[in-house]
Amino acid sequence: MRISGWLFVALLAAVFAPAVLALSEAWSRLDYYSHGYLVPVAALSAAAARRGLLLRLPAERDRRGLLGLALALALDLLGTAGSLLWLQGLAVVLAVASAVLYLRGLAWLRALVFPVAFLVFMVPLPDAVVTPVIGGLQLFVSTAAVGLLHGVGVAVLREGNVILLPGGESLFVAEACSGITSVLTLLSLSVLFAYFSERSLARRAVLVAFVVPVALVANLLRVVGTVLASRAFGVEAVIRASVHDVAGVFVYVLACLALIGVGRLMRRMKPAESGRSPESAVR
Repeated sequence: MRISGWLFVALLAAVFAPAVLALSEAWSRLDYYSHGYLVPVAALSAAAARRGLLLRLPAERDRRGLLGLALALALDLLGTAGSLLWLQGLAVVLAVASAVLYLRGLAWLRALVFPVAFLVFMVPLPDAVVTPVIGGLQLFVSTAAVGLLHGVGVAVLREGNVILLPGGESLFVAEACSGITSVLTLLSLSVLFAYFSERSLARRAVLVAFVVPVALVANLLRVVGTVLASRAFGVEAVIRASVHDVAGVFVYVLACLALIGVGRLMRRMKPAESGRSPESAVR
C-alpha cells in the first residue's frame, strides 16, 4: 500500500484501540474467553496462506468501505456507552472488513472472507446468552456424572450442582467444570481445522457439530475422575490449583485428539471430493 493507506490503517487502529483493550481485558479475566488472544493470530495466518492469490487480484479502493467504517464506529460508540462488549467486538470485526473493502476492493474482501469472519470468535457472547448456557451445562454435567457414578456402583448424592461424597465432603461443579471453556475454545479450533482439512461444506459442518458432544463427554469424564480421585485421596488434595489445572489441560488435549480422530474417520469412510482447495479459489 501507499503511505496514505498505512496512515489510514494507523488511524483506524487508534480509533478502535479502546475496544480492543476492552476485549483483551475480558480474555484475561474469563477462562472461557482466553482463546481470544489466539484468534487474531490464527486469522492472520489464514490470510497469509492466501498471499499468492491476493497478489494476483486487482487492488482498487471501494468507497462502500467507508459506509461500513461509519457503521462500525457507530456500533463502537453505542457499545461503549451501553457497556456492551459484544457490540464493541462486532464493531472491530466490521471495521477490519470495511477497511479491506475500502483499501483493496471487493475481490480482496471475498478472498479474505474466512480470515475476517473468523475474528468473530474473539468477541465475547452477551451475558444474557452465556449465563443461562453455563447454568444449564453445570446442571447437565453434575446430573450426568452422578448418574454415571451410580451406574458403576459409586455412592454419591447430588444437590443442584454440588456432588456429596459418602464421607461428608462435597464437590461443586463450577463454571470451569461446566464445559463452557471447552465448547467455546474447541468451536473456534474446529472451524479452523475444518476449513483447512476439509473441502466439502457438509463435512466441515459435521466436524464442527461434533464439538459440543466431544467437549461435554470429555468434561464429564473430568468430573467423574475428580470424584473418584477425591474418594481415594481426599477433596483437598484433588482440588488444589495445580492438580485441577493439569486435569483441565489433559481433558482439553483429549478433546482435541477426539476431534482429529473424527476428521480422520470421516476421511476413511468417504474420501474427500476432488476440487479446489479454499486457498486456490475466491468464493
